Amino acid sequence: MEILIIGSNAELEEVRQKFGPANTYRVSVSREAEKLLATCDVVFDFTIEENVQLSFYHDYSSSIVFLNTTFISLSQLGISHSKNIIGFCGLATFVNREIFEVSLPQENHVATLRKICGELKTDYRVVADRVGFVTPRVICMIINEAYCTVQEGTATREDIDKAMKLGTNYPFGPFEWAQRIGVKNVCKLLEAVYNDTHDQRYRICSMLMDESRTG
Repeated sequence: MEILIIGSNAELEEVRQKFGPANTYRVSVSREAEKLLATCDVVFDFTIEENVQLSFYHDYSSSIVFLNTTFISLSQLGISHSKNIIGFCGLATFVNREIFEVSLPQENHVATLRKICGELKTDYRVVADRVGFVTPRVICMIINEAYCTVQEGTATREDIDKAMKLGTNYPFGPFEWAQRIGVKNVCKLLEAVYNDTHDQRYRICSMLMDESRTG
């Protein structure tokens, strides 16, 4: 398959690791890659932000478009009837996973998803069209709590990372994971979920916030 990544080389590499060498991959840093869409089977757009214009994607109905809706949902983007558009989490470490976590504009669009995931040879799970998805939300909450634990003087970063890897079999400790995701992205996700839910559980630890500002 011809796969176009709109994003960075690091994001290209994670998509390549996820879907394997049987596909052809191209990368562009912006949606100036519009002219490439007509020749691609699948697009992974990591660059979605609020108020972005996506109307040009509707002109390429033969392409399946995965939009990075980590911080803004498909419904917030005004996407409801596009069967060829699917949401995914584009944060580092969340693409190259055994199960691909995605969202749909409408539940009855699952046939398109089933077909493309079959061609990409990946298992998937559909979650609600909400910012943060499920796994990224949980991981970022754990990272936030780890920062609170250090801030309170309960344990060191090293001890927390070691305890979480040995005790829960996580691939990374919370602080290792934060560095891989990017502390600014962790804060951005927590802020998006807090704005969506107004739940105090998602309030960002001051130590984490300070680190995101200086990092």
